[in-house]
Amino acid sequence: MIRRSVSIILLGLFLHCPVSSTGAAVTREQTYSLFEKANQAFRRANSIADDPDQAERLYEEAILNYEKIVSDGQVRNPKLYYNLGNAHFLNGDIGNAILNYRRAEKFDRSDTNIQKNLAFARSRRVDTVAVKTEDRILQTLFFWHYDFSIKTKSSAACVCFAIVCMSLTAITWRGKATPWIATSVICGLLTICFLTSVVRETQARIKRVEGVITTEEVVARQGDGRNYPESFKDPLHAGTEFDLLERRSGWLHVRLSDNSDGWIPDNSSDLI
Repeated sequence: MIRRSVSIILLGLFLHCPVSSTGAAVTREQTYSLFEKANQAFRRANSIADDPDQAERLYEEAILNYEKIVSDGQVRNPKLYYNLGNAHFLNGDIGNAILNYRRAEKFDRSDTNIQKNLAFARSRRVDTVAVKTEDRILQTLFFWHYDFSIKTKSSAACVCFAIVCMSLTAITWRGKATPWIATSVICGLLTICFLTSVVRETQARIKRVEGVITTEEVVARQGDGRNYPESFKDPLHAGTEFDLLERRSGWLHVRLSDNSDGWIPDNSSDLI
């Protein structure tokens, strides 16, 4: 599924000349060069499925160059993270695939390719952590809050507000006709809903820190040390997602989607 839907076209990737973390300028030409090397390695890896060892080396080469674009070029966008997720997935790394799909999703929730590949990668995880019933009901009832991006909701709020303004103008000039009143009320409510959703999601993004386990497996403990008893019967595995509750020296206190929690070493995961 993912092999067929892979995209290595990064439209609008290079909007400026980035600066590396060391302060040295990274030119647009250098960034394009990394981009082309990554794409070439990715294509070659896809074309030699009958030689898995060589394909693995090429996927690793593609990943390295994509990551240089992120770290040295300071480029962050959904298509770049989507490509990284694809390369990791096809290289058999479920944890980093989900991590990068989640990073891509953070930029653009409305991209169907990101959503499909993220869902497929999640289906390949070892751990199956149930979502709380209450959360599942809320996600169903308020799908537009959870499924639409901030940009989409902001645009929808602007459109609805414009319709409200036009309806009120029509009411002023033509009288209180029922269709205009109904339109203004409905669009007014939608404007409030979308704006409220944008504000709540923005606040949640500021407060909420999420992550993904990237090592093959890790034992979660009941405290921040290896002498504490295990939190779960079985280890957690690559691709399991969590909310970060607390960070201590070398350890992360994490909460899973079913509200269970534990402590894991900080080198076993990456934050989204």
